[in-house]
Amino acid sequence: MANPTVIKLQDGNVMPQLGLGVWQASNEEVITAIQKALEVGYRSIDTAAAYKNEEGVGKALKNASVNREELFITTKLWNDDHKRPREALLDSLKKLQLDYIDLYLI
Repeated sequence: MANPTVIKLQDGNVMPQLGLGVWQASNEEVITAIQKALEVGYRSIDTAAAYKNEEGVGKALKNASVNREELFITTKLWNDDHKRPREALLDSLKKLQLDYIDLYLI
């Protein structure tokens, strides 16, 4: 995966076409999965508050040997949080230990 295929977005940013989804993985499993995925060249991680593993994703990213700027992180607003999207995003950022998300699905 030396040159992953990317999609160019309208704003000029690019998004990898292939990413690691961590649905149904525990926080512990996520740490190992992300570590291995980054080792083989993945640069996109897809999680969600509803998966209850954003803290594990955050730990894995914090310990990663890949710079944050090289990664594309997606998370999602859960149905129960549609009346409080800002607070939900801030909760996700805190759990992920990130300053920003590349894609926030609503």
